[in-house]
Amino acid sequence: MAVSNSNSGVDTSKLFNPINLKELPHLTHYVSTIQTHQNPLDHDPYFHTDQGFYVSQSDVVLRQITYDLSGTFATPFPLSAYHRAGPRNQVFFHPSEVRAAIVTCGGLCPGLNTVIRELVVGLWDLYGVRQIFGITAGYRGFYWREPVELNPKLVDDWHKRGGTVLETSRGGFDLNKIVDAIENLRFNQVYIIGGDGTMRGAVKIFDEIRRRKLNVAVVGIPKTVDNDVGIIDRSFGFQTAVEMAQQAISAAHVEAVSAVNGIGLVKLMGRSTGHIALYATLSSRDVDCCLIPEIDFFLEGKGGLFEFLDKRLKANGHAVLVVAEGAGQDIIPRTDSQKQEKDESGNPVFLDVGVWLKSELNKWWAREHPGELFTVKYIDPTYMIRAVAANATDNLYCTLLAHSAIHGIMAGYTGFVAGLINGNYAYIPLDDIASAKNPVNTKDHKWSWVRSVTNQPDFEKS
Repeated sequence: MAVSNSNSGVDTSKLFNPINLKELPHLTHYVSTIQTHQNPLDHDPYFHTDQGFYVSQSDVVLRQITYDLSGTFATPFPLSAYHRAGPRNQVFFHPSEVRAAIVTCGGLCPGLNTVIRELVVGLWDLYGVRQIFGITAGYRGFYWREPVELNPKLVDDWHKRGGTVLETSRGGFDLNKIVDAIENLRFNQVYIIGGDGTMRGAVKIFDEIRRRKLNVAVVGIPKTVDNDVGIIDRSFGFQTAVEMAQQAISAAHVEAVSAVNGIGLVKLMGRSTGHIALYATLSSRDVDCCLIPEIDFFLEGKGGLFEFLDKRLKANGHAVLVVAEGAGQDIIPRTDSQKQEKDESGNPVFLDVGVWLKSELNKWWAREHPGELFTVKYIDPTYMIRAVAANATDNLYCTLLAHSAIHGIMAGYTGFVAGLINGNYAYIPLDDIASAKNPVNTKDHKWSWVRSVTNQPDFEKS
C-alpha cells in the first residue's frame, strides 16, 4: 500500500523495496571440524558484555541511504545491505590455537603502522592471542623471508611513525608459494593490508585456501591514499593526505603571489581518481583550477586552460593550479615504448603531468607574451604526503578498522573486508571490494562545489 506524507504528498512506498543482504563466506561453509567457543570478551576483567553488546546476524548496514522519491532518478534494485561489524557472542577460534599473520603490500599510506599496531594489541588484549607474526616485504615475504614475531611492547609506538615497519613491496605475487607458506607455517588467520591490486590478490588467496579446505580465515583491510576503493566511505590515510596536500598548495600560493605573473603548480596523488585534488581544493580555497583524471581538459583555444589562466593572471596577477597525477595522460606525447611500459604491479607507467605542464606553460607564455615576466613554481609533494604518520582522524579510523577485522575473523568469517559504510562499520565480501571502483562523479554536487570555488572552465569544446 502506498504511504504518503500528508504535508508533501510524496509517495514513500518505494522506500520498502526488497533488500539484498550480502552474505559472507564462513569457515563452516567448507570446514566441517570447527568447534565454537564462548567469546573471551565475556571474561574481560575491565568491562562487562551487557545485553546488546554483541552484534547479531540481523544487524545490517544499508549501502543506499538517499532516495529520490519522485522517481526521476532510478533507485538501485535490489537495495544492498552488509552485515554490521563487531564482536559476536560465539567465536570459532580458541585463542591458544591462533597463529595470525599480518602483511602490508603496495605503496605507502598514512596509517599503515597504526593498523598493524592495533591488530597486534587487539588480538593480544581482547582475545588473548599470543602467536602474532608480521610478514615483511609484501606478498613475496610469505615465501622469501622468515616472519617476525610481534607483541604489544614491540609495536607500542608504531602508530606515531609513517610508512610501514613491516616493509612493503609491489609484485611478488605467487599464489601457490604464498598459500603453501601459509599452510606450512600453520597460520590460521591472515590479515592483508593493501590497495585494489592487493585486494584482488587476497581474493585469489582466499579462493585457493577454500579450494584446499584449509581452516584459515582471510580478511582484507583496504588501503589506498587515492581513496579509489569503492563501496566504503573512504580509505584510511585519505584525510591525512588531504591535510598534507593543503600545505603544498599553501606553499604554491605563497610562491605565486610573490612573483610577477606567478603560477604555483602542484601535482597530487591520484592515478585513476582525483579525490585528493578535489578535497584539497575545496578545503584550501587558494586553488584557481583543479584538473583530475575524470575530466578531459585541453590547453589551446577558446575554453582551454591557457585562455583561463591568461584571464586569471590579468585579474589577480597570480594563479594556483592543482593537477592529479593521472590527469591529462592522454594528451601528453609519448613514444611507443613508453605506451607499453608497466610497473611491478602491472599498471601502466604514467608520465609526469606536472613536469610536462610546467614546460607547456612556459612555452605558451613565451609565445603569447614575449618579454613579459612569468614564473612557474612546480611542487610535487607525493612522497611527503604518503610517508607521514596518520593524523588523529585517520588514527581513530585505523584503530576501529583493525578491531572490526579481528572481531569478524574470530567469529569465523573469511574472505571479507572491514570498511566504513555510511558511517557504520561493516563486513563486505572481498570480491565485491576487489571489483568496485570509486571515481569522482563529475555530475554530482562535490564537483559542482569545486567549480563554484574555482570558477574554472568546464573544458567543453564548442
